[in-house]
Amino acid sequence: MAHPILRFLNIVFSALLAGTSFGIWLGFNPTNFSASTYIEQQQNLVHSLNTLMIILVVAAAVTTLISAYLQRKNKPALIALLLATAFFISCMVITRFGNVPLQAEMLKWTTDTLPENWTALRDKWWSLHIMRTVVELIALVLVTWTIVQKKTVKVK
Repeated sequence: MAHPILRFLNIVFSALLAGTSFGIWLGFNPTNFSASTYIEQQQNLVHSLNTLMIILVVAAAVTTLISAYLQRKNKPALIALLLATAFFISCMVITRFGNVPLQAEMLKWTTDTLPENWTALRDKWWSLHIMRTVVELIALVLVTWTIVQKKTVKVK
């Protein structure tokens, strides 16, 4: 019984993580925001989602790794789940060493203290966000494939 529950949680955590990032990608492209709008939006985004996203990526990685172990006799599923785990870990690396330092700086910004290169920093954060979203979506596809796949049975 634990295995179906784990697989269910694996896809839920993976989908919530990738879905949240995908929604940000589609709905919050900051390219045309004024400085004040960007500061307000970005600071709200970081405060609102930071803890949730950390929990989701860790939960997705852990459940994917456990699923890989449980699928160790099914080589295609094992490989796909190990790849998905690597993608979730790479998402953590992108976030920790790319987005987080920029976010720490952006949380200090006001319209009066905005650095001259704020658009370059904004664009760098945005490209890192797109990169991690793509990585999360690939991991989600791999996790989903292992859950929905069926062994082909020849019908006579």
